[in-house]
Amino acid sequence: MTRTRRLPGLAGALLAALVATLVAGLMGAAPALAADWPLVKNGNTGAQVTTVQHLLSARGYATSADGVFGDGTESKVRSFQSASGLSSDGVVGADTWSKLIVTVRKGDNGSAVKAAQTQLNRYGAGLAVDGAFGDGTDAKVRSFQSSHGLDADGIVGPDTWRALVTGSSGGTGGGGGLLTQAQAASLFTSAGITWSSSGNCSDRYNSACTSFEGLRQASADGAVTLKRASNCALNITGGTETGHASGTYSHWNGYKLDFSPTTCLSNYITGTFTYSGTRGDGAALYTAPSGNVYARESSHWDVTFLN
Repeated sequence: MTRTRRLPGLAGALLAALVATLVAGLMGAAPALAADWPLVKNGNTGAQVTTVQHLLSARGYATSADGVFGDGTESKVRSFQSASGLSSDGVVGADTWSKLIVTVRKGDNGSAVKAAQTQLNRYGAGLAVDGAFGDGTDAKVRSFQSSHGLDADGIVGPDTWRALVTGSSGGTGGGGGLLTQAQAASLFTSAGITWSSSGNCSDRYNSACTSFEGLRQASADGAVTLKRASNCALNITGGTETGHASGTYSHWNGYKLDFSPTTCLSNYITGTFTYSGTRGDGAALYTAPSGNVYARESSHWDVTFLN
């Protein structure tokens, strides 16, 4: 009789232990979400690279923020990883991101603030990347936090950093997110890039306009990187408007931008990138290490941003 009465208690204890184990397992699995952080490595270009470079400088590893992940940036990443007890592979993944980010808030100044401003501009914030966390940056941070279900406290901490870095202004994640006209225009204005059209308009369905509606985030980032790396004045003469050739990697699909062929830009492209033959229409082709392709058409440079 005694044993019969004690069995339910034993069963209850076993059940409680099983539940506790399952809960602990679920809680322990939470860090796996960090896999959402993007991988940034040698050969990459764009805002994510610029962000990494600013954060490296903030951590004491002075790095030129040119948006190009070359050997110099890789060396700094490896040094940071070694000093932080991480695997020194030169690739900025989840573990490196979590150590590299710096919490910033209103009143702060420096490279970490520049990194945050660079990320906010991916979402059309249009901030000057000046490293000064003032009222303007605070307002943009709070707006971003509110729109992404975060506590709108104006502090760029781990949760906000992760939302900034892993998302895109188009809401689809990564470099494939699509921008609105206003978002792309704001990003280009903050980078000092101009644009023009024969119709002085931005209607995507008018071939006389220059439109950025539906431009890929990666293409916009690529244009900003080109501006910083070349140190040339850039003027965009063609975007996602109708009237260009069709295809998967087309203007309409957000992969291409046309640029005025200034002497500065032409010399930079031909002197920096690898000549890779001619296109079917006779345009000379130059390919960047990132895979982006520059075609010299009669009146402009036609650039395909593949990465």
